[in-house]
Amino acid sequence: MSYFNIAQEGHVVSILPPVDINGGKVADAFSMENWSHASIVITLGVTHSTGSAITLSESTTAAAGTDIGFNMAIEATALGDTLATLTAVPSTGFTSSINDGVIYVIEIDAADLSAGYPWLCLTLASPGGSTIASAVAILSGGRYACDMSATAIA
Repeated sequence: MSYFNIAQEGHVVSILPPVDINGGKVADAFSMENWSHASIVITLGVTHSTGSAITLSESTTAAAGTDIGFNMAIEATALGDTLATLTAVPSTGFTSSINDGVIYVIEIDAADLSAGYPWLCLTLASPGGSTIASAVAILSGGRYACDMSATAIA
């Protein structure tokens, strides 16, 4: 049987606990230095009638840096668990849906980052009204295997 035990083989980083992103939010930056892959799961609860521009940046430090492109799958069906196929998103990012209960999954490999730029930072621009969102980064392909991995945030 093949499986991935997140608690022991991966690392979970709550980069944006559930919050109203009206006014814009910058999620906690995290480092890919000891990981080969990140899956960033963004969930939207109740949304405003205008979407939020969402970008991902790479940096040499735990601060927002240069926006980069990435691959993303969207879950916007009534079922709640049927992700669409991965599509490329340019460095300008994307605008979130105005539908409630949408899930976005960003997939990015450390090999896709510029040399010396291990930090990633997610930015959600103000949608102009109340929108509840959260984001979690699930890191995998760790350089060091252990039951309890070291922190990936500053």
